[in-house]
Amino acid sequence: MPIVVRIDVELAKRKMSVGEFAERIGLTPANVAVLKNGRAKAVRFTTLEAMCRTLNCQPGDLLEWVDDD
Repeated sequence: MPIVVRIDVELAKRKMSVGEFAERIGLTPANVAVLKNGRAKAVRFTTLEAMCRTLNCQPGDLLEWVDDD
């Protein structure tokens, strides 16, 4: 998959649990797990904004494109 999700890295840096993160951004822990594990097909900009606001980071800190060649 060419887009790698780095939410787990940012959560670990802040010692924040998935449950706490989910509550702060307004998603269920199950939906955060879908995002975190790269199984999501799309992310709303409002969700991405909430994640960046909560983690005080940029979208590029959470999402990375990797060439699959």
